[in-house]
Amino acid sequence: MNKLIVLWSHPRSMSTATERVMRERGDLWCAHEPFMYDYYVHRGVARMPHFDVRPDHPVRYEDIRDMLVEKAASEPVFFKDMAYYVMPSILSDPDFIHRLTHVFLIRYPVASILSYHKLDPDLTLEEIGIEAQWRLYEALREMGVDTAVIEAEAVQHDTRAVMAALWQRIGLPFRAQAFDWQDTTPKDWQQVGSWHDAASSSSGIRPIDPKEIARKKQEFEVLCQKVPHLAEYLAHHMPYYQRLKEVALPT
Repeated sequence: MNKLIVLWSHPRSMSTATERVMRERGDLWCAHEPFMYDYYVHRGVARMPHFDVRPDHPVRYEDIRDMLVEKAASEPVFFKDMAYYVMPSILSDPDFIHRLTHVFLIRYPVASILSYHKLDPDLTLEEIGIEAQWRLYEALREMGVDTAVIEAEAVQHDTRAVMAALWQRIGLPFRAQAFDWQDTTPKDWQQVGSWHDAASSSSGIRPIDPKEIARKKQEFEVLCQKVPHLAEYLAHHMPYYQRLKEVALPT
């Protein structure tokens, strides 16, 4: 049976850059946030700016799931999505849950919220996304489903080592070409191109800047003076981030 791997992320968590690494392996058919069509188009829970909807893409949860499962019948599949897109629908879909290989990606939420607000000032509490990740992770653990959690900062610090550890954990061979990105931008990124300029134009994941977190904290504090509810968003999601951080792969 071919692998069907999912990266459950939250917005601005460096998930697209991590997806790019998986794409550059060359041995996986990849999809970019297919379930956002159910959340933003079919159910219309919120509005996503800079989203050019593809008319040929399935929009219902069930149809998106079936598309991925059908594709995995012929070749290994990887897709990246936000956990809040599929919660709670996926919890009533145990066959799909057990068909998937589950990976979670987290990033320090001060940085992710700050980045998200620049692209969408109307972001909602749910769209911060970390609570849904934790709820899904907990549900999978209670079901006895194996998972892996990685941190964006660790991927930045040593991309090869972290991805190699992840691949070993989920049963993928090491592929050096994954870290030397080609110039071609994936076609399915074009539907949300404004969100992924860095991952599209870069040749790899840039090393972490030791002073970046301090700068982000200062910038976030200044922003919260103008947009105070962002501090409430951070306070709400931080405990879930910390719980996921505790179970992340060692670096």
